[in-house]
Amino acid sequence: MFVRIVKLTFQPTKVDVFLDIFENSKHKIRNFNGCRLLELYRDKTNKNIFFTYSYWENEEDLETYRTSKLFKSVWAKTKILFADKPEAWSVDKLESSCNQKNY
Repeated sequence: MFVRIVKLTFQPTKVDVFLDIFENSKHKIRNFNGCRLLELYRDKTNKNIFFTYSYWENEEDLETYRTSKLFKSVWAKTKILFADKPEAWSVDKLESSCNQKNY
C-alpha cells in the first residue's frame, strides 16, 4: 500500500473555503481509480493546518490522479488559499493495527 501525506497550511480566513472544496470533491477523489482511502485531519493547536492521508494501490495510480482534470481543478481552487507552502511525503505502509475496543 502506497500512502501520500500532505500538510496544508491555510490562511485563517480561508479555512471554510477549503472545507467546502474538500466536501465537494472528496467523493470523486475516493472513487478515483486506485484510491483506497482519503482522510482529512486538523491540527489540534493550529486550526488552519490540515493533513490529508490518501492510500493508493501504487505510485502510478497517484500519478494518474495528479495529472487528471479532477486534481488540476481541485488544486487550482485550493492552492490560492495557502498561507505556507504545502509539504508532502510519499511512504509505504508497512503495518497497521486497530484495537476495536478503543473505538
